[in-house]
Amino acid sequence: MSKRSVTPVLPVAAVLCFFVASSAATQTQQAGAAQKQNAAPAALWNSPSIAPKQPQPSSGPPPRHDISGTWDAFAAGIQPTGVKSHAPFTERGEKMANTYKPGDGPRKVELGLINDPLDGCDPAGFPRNLFFELRPFKVAQTPDQVLILYEYQKVWRAIWTDGRELPKDPESRWYGYSVGHWQDDYTFVVDTVGLDERTWLDNAGDPHSADMHVEETYHRVDQDTLELTVKIDDPKAYKEPWFGLNKFILHRQRSSFDIREMICAPSEAEEYRKEVAEPATK
Repeated sequence: MSKRSVTPVLPVAAVLCFFVASSAATQTQQAGAAQKQNAAPAALWNSPSIAPKQPQPSSGPPPRHDISGTWDAFAAGIQPTGVKSHAPFTERGEKMANTYKPGDGPRKVELGLINDPLDGCDPAGFPRNLFFELRPFKVAQTPDQVLILYEYQKVWRAIWTDGRELPKDPESRWYGYSVGHWQDDYTFVVDTVGLDERTWLDNAGDPHSADMHVEETYHRVDQDTLELTVKIDDPKAYKEPWFGLNKFILHRQRSSFDIREMICAPSEAEEYRKEVAEPATK
């Protein structure tokens, strides 16, 4: 895993990164390859996610109705302390938040008190995968769907573009139900509902209700730049709609970019609990 992948974010990211960090020799080789990325052929496997040293020249005009490719926010995609700000909680939202004991952010608690579902390898869910570990992801388009394949937890989402409506009374899902449409030639808008209330919104333990509606806007600026805006509308948990990301910049990677595997294994999570979490409470 690259240097960026092992940035200390305890305790949640540590479950994924702690064991990989032990192979220092492999990291050194990958870091060296990343430093030479502008002068040497790119690695064919486990491509490093490191921003180029030199500013990239502006690319050509964006293609119409196309956000396909591999996109990366580099280090900016990792937000260990949660979203920058959110709307005030409702009474219900505040009660929910008070039951969550996060390992980071303004309500951070001691290691032994954390009850983050990620520590047991529960799915991050949506949109926490955007607000906490937005690592490289690949977008593929078919005639009736846009598919997004994420590095973090190696999961994927299907966004329907066949004109169907969102379900009225959906069975809850970790990543919800999503439909998308083109607002204009270069702007793709996604609406998602039916999200499982057990997931947290971010690493700071911000809650959401099962009635949350998430709107993503992907705006293709040019060939190599995509802007992502994420709007949260959840009247049961927040007093007004708010933006978790606003024109957040994503960069297109080369077509040969090999997305790494980043999976939370329960056996590794248990080993982390025994070797790190429990000793820290004594």
